[in-house]
Parts: sequence; C-alpha cells; structure tokens
Amino acid sequence: MRRTGTTRRGALTATGAIALGAAVAGCTSGADDQAGSRKGSPRTAADRASADLTDKSLRTSALHTSGALLAQYEHVLRAYPSTAAGLSPLRDAVRAHTKALSPGKGEHFGLVRSRADGPAAAVRELAASERGAADAHTAALLKAPPELARLLASLAAAASAHAYLLTELAKETTA
Repeated sequence: MRRTGTTRRGALTATGAIALGAAVAGCTSGADDQAGSRKGSPRTAADRASADLTDKSLRTSALHTSGALLAQYEHVLRAYPSTAAGLSPLRDAVRAHTKALSPGKGEHFGLVRSRADGPAAAVRELAASERGAADAHTAALLKAPPELARLLASLAAAASAHAYLLTELAKETTA
C-alpha cells in the first residue's frame, strides 16, 4: 500500500526542480555586463571596486550564516548521536555551502549551544535555523551581483528544503 502525502523523496525531487529553476532563471551573467560595457557604457574603476566590496560583504555575511548553521548541526550531532542518520547528509550539504562561499579558507565556526531538551526539540531548532538561513540568503539576493545571486538562490532553496525535511524528521524523532 502506498503512503499518501509528501514523502522525503518527493520533497527532494521538488527541491531539485526549484534549485534548477533558480539556476536557469539566473543565467544572465557577466557576459551581458561585458557586452553592455563594450557598447559604450564602460564601468569605472570605482564602480568595479564598489561591486567587489558589495560582493565580498554579502559573501562574508552568507558565510557566517552558513557557518553558524554548520556549528549548530555539529553540536546537535554531538549532543544527540541518535540523530546522525537523518542529520549527517544535511550537515554535509551545509559544509559544502560554506566551502562554496569561501573556497580554500577552511573557516572554523565556534561552538553553538542548543537550548533544546531532547533530540526532537534540537531538530526543530535546526529547522528554524534553516528557515532563518533561507530568509537571509533570499534577502541578500536583491543586492548581489549575478554570479553570487545564483549561488545565494541555490543556498536559499537548499535551506528551505532542509527546513522541511528537518520538520518532518522532528515528528519522527523520539524524545
């Protein structure tokens, strides 16, 4: 008998479709900017410096958001080893996100203390943090240059999917 409702597989498929749609929708890149500058509207050095500063600032902010989330995953996994099967793949994805935002730097983020009493509450806290990360990445999209905007859109979509999966996992987790 087939289970009705949303399954994890269905949620992951939908998330992949959303991420793909975000990537495809954001495919106007620097090539358009370069073509525009060849048509008589050259970017000044000050414009480029300002854009680089904005990119660096937004990237650093997103890195701290993802890094804090990674530290929270690490804490929950240490505090509640029984959650490892459900949390490890999501933690690994968040680790990949931090590497994408800061390749080669090997940033270390401080220990996060959970206020949760029990694994189900800790997983619910993680879900709330993922929703917060999705909101932060989405808000940064408005100011980001095209390449970073595509990355942030992907991170926001992934965080939204993680939040959904964690909410479902919290329902299945025994206290």
